[in-house]
Amino acid sequence: MTYKIDRESPYRMNYKRLLLCLLTGYTFASTPASAYQELQPPHEYDKVSKELVEMLEGIHYNRPHIDDAISAKAFDYYINALDPSKSFFLKSDIDNLSQYRNSFDDALRDGDTTVAYTIYNLYLERLEKRLLNLQDRLPEMVKGFDYKIDETFNVDPDKQKWATTEAELDDYWRKRLKNRALTLKLNGESEEKIISALERRYKNQIKQVDQTNAIDVFQTFANSITAALDPHTNYFAPRASEAFNINMSLSLEGIGAVLQMDDDYTKVVRLVPGGPAATQSDLSPNDRIIAVGQEGKPMIDVVGMRLDDVVDMIRGERDTTVILEVTPSKGDTQTSKRISIVRKKVKLEDQSAKKEIVEIERDGKKYKVGVITLPTFYSDFAAIQAGDKNYKSSTRDTKQLIEELRKEDISALILDLRNNGGGSLQEANALAGLFIPSGPTVQIRDQSGRVTPLGDSDPAIAYSGPMAVLVNRMSASASEIVAGALQDYGRALILGDQTFGKGTVQVLQDMDKGQLKVTQAKFYRVSGESTQHKGVMPDIAFPSLVDKETIGESALDNPLPWDKIHETRYPVYWNMPAYLPILEPRHEARMAKDPNFIAINEQIDEFKKQAESYKTISLKESTRIQQREDNKKNELERENTRRKALGLELLTSVDDIKPVEEDTYAKEASEILLDFIATNQMAEKQAEKKTAQN
Repeated sequence: MTYKIDRESPYRMNYKRLLLCLLTGYTFASTPASAYQELQPPHEYDKVSKELVEMLEGIHYNRPHIDDAISAKAFDYYINALDPSKSFFLKSDIDNLSQYRNSFDDALRDGDTTVAYTIYNLYLERLEKRLLNLQDRLPEMVKGFDYKIDETFNVDPDKQKWATTEAELDDYWRKRLKNRALTLKLNGESEEKIISALERRYKNQIKQVDQTNAIDVFQTFANSITAALDPHTNYFAPRASEAFNINMSLSLEGIGAVLQMDDDYTKVVRLVPGGPAATQSDLSPNDRIIAVGQEGKPMIDVVGMRLDDVVDMIRGERDTTVILEVTPSKGDTQTSKRISIVRKKVKLEDQSAKKEIVEIERDGKKYKVGVITLPTFYSDFAAIQAGDKNYKSSTRDTKQLIEELRKEDISALILDLRNNGGGSLQEANALAGLFIPSGPTVQIRDQSGRVTPLGDSDPAIAYSGPMAVLVNRMSASASEIVAGALQDYGRALILGDQTFGKGTVQVLQDMDKGQLKVTQAKFYRVSGESTQHKGVMPDIAFPSLVDKETIGESALDNPLPWDKIHETRYPVYWNMPAYLPILEPRHEARMAKDPNFIAINEQIDEFKKQAESYKTISLKESTRIQQREDNKKNELERENTRRKALGLELLTSVDDIKPVEEDTYAKEASEILLDFIATNQMAEKQAEKKTAQN
C-alpha cells in the first residue's frame, strides 16, 4: 500500500499496494505460552469476495479469468506480503503451505477465504513466538555483541532464501539485531539507549500484531489477487478506503512524499514538488524510513510497522516538526541519518509554473534561453466552480510565462518536466496545445479495444520557436503524454532520462464493503506507441542519479506490458532524428569537459559500486567506521575536484558541501538548443543555395 502524504490528483501516478507487513523478533530455547488468538474469516465479507472476482473479470483492462495461474501468482504475493524478508517461515512451512497454491481463485470465487486465514494463523504463530521470546533476551544479547568479529549480514532480498532449520533462522535474527544495534552505536547512542530503542521496536510490533484483525487479513488476501493482475489495481477495505480518499483531497497536510512498503521497510518513492520534504530536507527517493519521532519526544522504530500506521505518525498539525531517521539510498547506506521536516500544506502556488533565463555565450555574443519549470499539471477547480475568471491552471500560467519570456527576446524555450508526476489530463492536453495547432495528443484504449483520441481543440500557438523538454525518471503519467506528443510531432527535443512508464488509467469502484481501484485503460501516443512500462525515451540522454532498476514502472511487480496500436494522423515539424548525429557528439564533448558533469558521473559510478557492495553489510565496527570515512573522503575529493576546475575555493569538510546552484542540466539543454538552431540555419542556407543554383 502506498500513501501520498499530501494531495494527489486522480491522474497522478499512484503506487498503492495494500500489503500487511509485520516484523519479527528472535527465537530462543525458552518459549512462553502463545498469546495470539487465531483469526477467522469474516462472513460479512463473503459477498465482497465473490463481488471482487466478478468485477476483476468484468472491468479490468485485461479481462482476466481468475484461474489456477492467477492463484499461483497470488499465493507467492500473499506469502511475500506476510513474510517479505523470509524471517518467520521455514522452508518446511512453505513446502507444506504450497498445497494451497492453486486454491486462491476457488476461495475467492466461492466466498470462502478460509485458506487465507489458515496461512495467516501459522504465520502469526511463528511471529509471536519470536517476538515474545525476544523481549526477555534482548538486553543480554545487545550487551553480548562483539563488534570486533569479522562477520557479515546479507540484506539483498533476492539472495535471501528460506531457512531450513530453526538454528539457521536464529542466526539470521542475531545478525539482524546486531546490525541495527551497531547502526545505533555508530550514530552515537549509548548501550542503554540502544537497548531501550530496540525494546520499543518489538513492543510496538507486538502491539501491531494484537491490532491486526480479520479485515486486515482479507484485505491482504484480496490484494494478493489484484497484485497478480497489475501493480495499480488494489482493493481497499473501509478503513484503507477512507485513508485513500483523504489522500486524494486537497486538505491533507504532511511532508509531501509518496511512500510504499519495501520488504519490512517504508520506502520513499518520490517527493512532491513544492512540498516540505522537497524544499526543506535532503530526503531522497529510495530512502528507507526506519524511525519516526515528534519534536521533543523519543524516536519510534517503524521497521516492520504497517504502512498506514507509519503514515499516521508522519501526519500532524501544520507547522509542527516530524523527525525521520532514514537509511539513505545514496552515499553511506550503512549509517542512518535524521531529518527534521516542518509539516506544511502544499499550496497551489508552491506547485505553480515558474520561469528563469539561462544565458549562454558563444563567439562573444550572449543568447537567452527561457526555462519554464512545471512541477505538476494543476487546475484550481474550486476557483473555476466559483466563477473566478482569473483561476490558476498550468496551461494559463505557462502561456503567461511564455509571453513574458518572449519579451525578453529568448532564442529558444525549455519546458522542464523533471520530477513532474502528472496531474490533470485535461491540462496536459491543453498545455501541449500551446506548442502545436489543434490536434490529438494522446490515445486512450479501453478494455473493449475501443480507441479514443484526446487533444487540444484550440488552433492558436503560444510559442512556435525551437524548444526542448527536460525529463527524468520521475516524470510520469501526464508528463509522459506531453513529452511523447511533442516528440512525435517533431516539435521539441526530448532531453534527459527515460521517463517513469506509467501509462495506465485507474478508476475507483464502490463495493459492498470498501472500494476497488482497477486498471481500465491504457495511454498511447499519437504514433501508436504505449507510454506504459517503457515510458518516453529521450532523444539525447543525460546522466542520471536515479537507478532505473529500483524506480519506475518496470521496477514494479507485474506491470502491464508495452505495446503499440495504430497511429493517428498528425504533422511532423522538425525531423529531430536527422539532427542527432550532429547534436550528440557536441553534447558528449561538452560533458567530458564540464566539471559538474564529471562530478555527476563519478557520483553515479560510486553509487553503483556501493549498491553492489552494500548488499552484504559488515558487522565489524572498525570496518563500518572505515567505510564511512572512505565515503566522506571520496565525496570531498569529488567536490574539490569540481571546485578546482571551476576556480572555486576548496572545502575541508563534507559538511560544507552545498547543492550546486547552477542547473547543470538546464544549461546543457540550452547549449543543445543553440546547436540545433545553428544546424537548422545552416541547413536552410544550404537549401536556399541549392534552390538558387537550380
